[in-house]
Amino acid sequence: MFAKKLLVAAAAIMVAQSAFAADQLIDSMSVDYATSAKVRMERLSIQKDWNVHWFESNGTHLNGYWDLTAGTWQEKQYKNVSGAHRDLWDIGLDPVFRWENVSKKGIYYEGGIGVHRLSNLYNNDTYRLSTLFQFGDHVGVGYVFDNKWEIGAKVEHFSNGGYRKPNTGINFFDVKVAYHF
Repeated sequence: MFAKKLLVAAAAIMVAQSAFAADQLIDSMSVDYATSAKVRMERLSIQKDWNVHWFESNGTHLNGYWDLTAGTWQEKQYKNVSGAHRDLWDIGLDPVFRWENVSKKGIYYEGGIGVHRLSNLYNNDTYRLSTLFQFGDHVGVGYVFDNKWEIGAKVEHFSNGGYRKPNTGINFFDVKVAYHF
């Protein structure tokens, strides 16, 4: 099932490259697969580079991008319980800061925090989020190849910031594949 979704996402990236590259509405697209204790996430994202060069030194600089995401969370706890299948949607917008080479190729380090809207309350055994609005933050590392493909890994945390209980938060380990136009 995941392989089929990955192929659909790769096709979407190729279509988006030809449709959007000329207008520069977006600079890249990515597919993410993330997992946690009792949930997995699959997500498709588009990015818009800020094209800034803060703290430029020795061929590196601080840059950033907007990351608009849409994905699903599949709660594993309910997979074997008839009639209790629990999936939800997540839509988010994150500003992300990235320390990278001036060429935008090679290794990078990044971190970001943004806002997310869930379609349903997340309640998966001991992990509960009491609001549909969540903050999503991450730290990650990755590599951009000469052929414009990127791979990355990050640790993500979702929480409402403690403004309503219960708020156990949830942590994901995320693997990302992206293509830059």
